[in-house]
Amino acid sequence: MEPFWGRIRGQGMSGEGIGGADALGVLSIPDAALWRLLDVTEGIRRRFKGDGIRLCSIVNAKSGMCTEDCSFCAQSRRSTAEIRKYPLLTVEEIFGAAAAAKERGAREFSIVASGLSMRNREELARVGDAVERIRTELGLETCVSLGALAPEDVSYLLSRGLRSVHHNLETSRSFFPNVCTTHGYERDVAAVRAAKAAGAWVCCGGIFGLGESDADRVELALTLRELGVDSIPVNFLNPVPGTPLSGRRVLTPTGCLRIIAMLRLTNPTREIIVCGGREVNLRDLQALMFAAGATGTMAGNYLTTEGRPAAEDLRMIADLGLTPRS
Repeated sequence: MEPFWGRIRGQGMSGEGIGGADALGVLSIPDAALWRLLDVTEGIRRRFKGDGIRLCSIVNAKSGMCTEDCSFCAQSRRSTAEIRKYPLLTVEEIFGAAAAAKERGAREFSIVASGLSMRNREELARVGDAVERIRTELGLETCVSLGALAPEDVSYLLSRGLRSVHHNLETSRSFFPNVCTTHGYERDVAAVRAAKAAGAWVCCGGIFGLGESDADRVELALTLRELGVDSIPVNFLNPVPGTPLSGRRVLTPTGCLRIIAMLRLTNPTREIIVCGGREVNLRDLQALMFAAGATGTMAGNYLTTEGRPAAEDLRMIADLGLTPRS
């Protein structure tokens, strides 16, 4: 095992990143060796990102009524989950949510809307108005998650002050048909490439615990590296009653840490933001996500589930000797 440890540390510290075989090895490391793994990943995180932690927050600006059938999502057409459903919020409502996020310590705010893509011009203009107000009046970095945006729509939002476009691949190309059948994987890949080509900072990751294998997890990590995404959001399944994956709980806290570590080692220079499902899956090991390689987290609530109070996250970051990035 000694050559393995030297290799993953060296390739991580160089910024090159480890290959598929070693990534599978990371996911199979026994719990007894976890502390050694965290020593490696914390060193890589500090080398490339320092001790500043990125805090982001979102607003579910358009909820439910989605035509897609993603198995994990409470907003999908397959879901019978009891959630609020409403059309796109007003500019004032979105701005108010952003102001509250800034009070919680967030430096980035994302406007999220359900659906495969936002094609309604009035809605897109409303999002643009909100982006401009949030950027100019609150000074927050702005992000949108509006599905598979056309290149011209990305360019329009960038002209209004947008910084980042979020569009998850969710899982590997191989496993994707088990998650969603209403659109193909390549459509998502094309949306990521289009956002990159338009000049946006691209936030793209996935959700773990859907039934995918370790090989699927590594495949996703290497696809993200190939695409050159800037930030990798990491979600862990928090099964919602009424969704096809209701009741599915296969992740362990140490398994989640190995997933974060694998993503750090395959993508050593990128942001890794741990988001949905961290409370219920990492449980008492949440603070170790930063040692595993995370450089940020989401403060506040998620799309249809609640997060923990932002004050607790800020206290956790301070207790670790880390600081929120300003």
